[in-house]
Amino acid sequence: MDTFFSLIIRHKKSVLATFLLATAICAVLALKVPVNYNLVDYLPRDAQSTTAIELIKGEFEGNLPNARVMLTNVSIPEALDFKEKISSTDGVLSVTWLDDVVGLDTLRTTPLEFLDTSLVKNYYSDNNALMTLTIENGKESIAVNAIYGLIGENNAASGEAVNIAKTQEMAVSEVLNAMAILTPILLVILTISTTSWIEPLLFLLTIGIAVIINMGTNIMFKNISFITLTVSPVLQLAVSMDYAIFLLHNFNDYRSSHGPEKAMLLALKRSLPTVAASAATTVIGFAALIFMRFGIGADLGLNLVKGVAFSFISVMIFLPSLTLLTYKAIDRTRHARLMPDFKNTGNVLMKLRIPFLMLAIIILVPCYLAQSNVEFLYGAGNIARASRAGKDTALIEEKFGEENVLVLLVPKENAGKEAELCDALSGIPNVTNVVSYVTSAGAEIPREFIPEDVAKQFYSENYARILIYTNTEEEGPITFDTVRAITDAAEKFYDTHYLAGQSATLYDMKNVVSADNSFVNLLAVIGIFIVLLITFRSLSLPFILLFTIETAIWINLAIPYFAGNALNFVGYLIINTVQLGATVDYAILMTNTYMNNRKTLNKRDAMEIALADNLPAVLTSAGILSTAGFALALSSSNPIVSDLGTLLGRGTLLSLGMVTLVLPALLVLFDKIIKKTTFSVKEWN
Repeated sequence: MDTFFSLIIRHKKSVLATFLLATAICAVLALKVPVNYNLVDYLPRDAQSTTAIELIKGEFEGNLPNARVMLTNVSIPEALDFKEKISSTDGVLSVTWLDDVVGLDTLRTTPLEFLDTSLVKNYYSDNNALMTLTIENGKESIAVNAIYGLIGENNAASGEAVNIAKTQEMAVSEVLNAMAILTPILLVILTISTTSWIEPLLFLLTIGIAVIINMGTNIMFKNISFITLTVSPVLQLAVSMDYAIFLLHNFNDYRSSHGPEKAMLLALKRSLPTVAASAATTVIGFAALIFMRFGIGADLGLNLVKGVAFSFISVMIFLPSLTLLTYKAIDRTRHARLMPDFKNTGNVLMKLRIPFLMLAIIILVPCYLAQSNVEFLYGAGNIARASRAGKDTALIEEKFGEENVLVLLVPKENAGKEAELCDALSGIPNVTNVVSYVTSAGAEIPREFIPEDVAKQFYSENYARILIYTNTEEEGPITFDTVRAITDAAEKFYDTHYLAGQSATLYDMKNVVSADNSFVNLLAVIGIFIVLLITFRSLSLPFILLFTIETAIWINLAIPYFAGNALNFVGYLIINTVQLGATVDYAILMTNTYMNNRKTLNKRDAMEIALADNLPAVLTSAGILSTAGFALALSSSNPIVSDLGTLLGRGTLLSLGMVTLVLPALLVLFDKIIKKTTFSVKEWN
């Protein structure tokens, strides 16, 4: 590596120019990366609801309804006129209203009093018309904004497509908002932890370049999720800033006795193993996400693994070049040490170790059980409650009640069996309406007597389509019970059936995520266990360090349960691997220093000095990562992103607490066992 590092130092201007050019190119490419805002696309292809959606697209040449529009104070003719205008809007595939159920001629010629009241009220009530829309995937923002322009402020729109449109509008701005919150706080933290006014700018520039390159290279993918777009840059910045800090710290140490280029060469050689090991643990945590069946894990995991790799390259190649070209400015801007002296802190913390260890043991089991029973949210129905979308949703529910549409596909057989199924579906609690061929035209009327444009809504070549309206929310225990009841009813009449709709999708998502969570967490734990085993050559230390961080994770995830709050599943699914991979470094650093100190000191003194020596670095790292998490939480109105940010910020602080308050007690308590089970220990004091 000496030759490679020497080449970097020798050609520092060329290295700098190359990185700046790559950054400029990637900044342009980043703007061209397609973004996917629909979590449904990340379900496994063999999921029941996914199969149903594909069949609907193929058999009925359309998609599922995903929006509702309510027109207030309109007559039947006025509503039909609005329907025509909305239908011609770019991105709107179909609009369903009362005329599609009873027939246009019937609606125009027959007084409403002579129509089925229970049917009419779902579409037209008190001069309010409620229409169901299908908006094309990928055109939600265009279509919704155009619909807003048509219906004005006095009417309302809601639904999955409206939420996606809102997410599209928020995604890019929220990344910028998070960075706007994070950057000045990082500058303060970095200024406190360094002795030069220039160094924090070098850190931010180095990792910032890596972030931009990572975002630009996403052009190689078909698309990235909006979660990856929002979360990945902030996480990459936070978890990899330590690499830059460590390198420049070593450079400054060697500057006292060597020239700039020699000092940098020695700093690179000294930093490489530590930075590589830190990056490896983080990568393992992120890489575990790739093995999720739910595709959002692979999307985010691949991006973060790639991001950490670019950060590592930027720190080991770009930062040395940048530092050697600016070291005179660093020297001129030196300032007094601002970080407090933690000389006596180790002694204080050692006195507290037993009470905190006992506290951790007491809450361990309750927290483990609590985090296993957290209620999860799988959709994004509350994404914009404070916005127009939220107000519109409330208004529609006030006039027409909650409505959740499911689509059941069954083989096209005889009308009698279909009628029996529809009767059974109508008897399910929370089912308010069942719309099919037999409920609209009657089982006794031959299909050939019905207009083609009406019949094709219900029948394809192979399947019959049944629309099931419920008064449930899009998710929750009652909703999922209703989904199960519908599938159970279908099984009594048909061997083959498929259920689609937002609630069916979320039900499948729930089942997939439950399996993913256990597998991915186990994979991350095993991977990091192996890294710790190799790092320390110890049979006991991996268990101690994993216990420390896993306890922090369980406490973190138990808080929503004890607070009575539901937690978005993405945050729960990801935080285990992210918190473990990103914060286990604190435990590694503390343990490694303790092990070195034990060669010449007794266990208590060795631990006190390890605490005093490592607190500045651990506090700086934890401060950066927790700030990044809380910046995401504060800047995002998307509950998926904000929940993940809260978990990250809080989890980092909990890991910090466990490493500084509980880990010392464990290392001292199991000192003899560690000595006997660690192959690298030859002789301790």
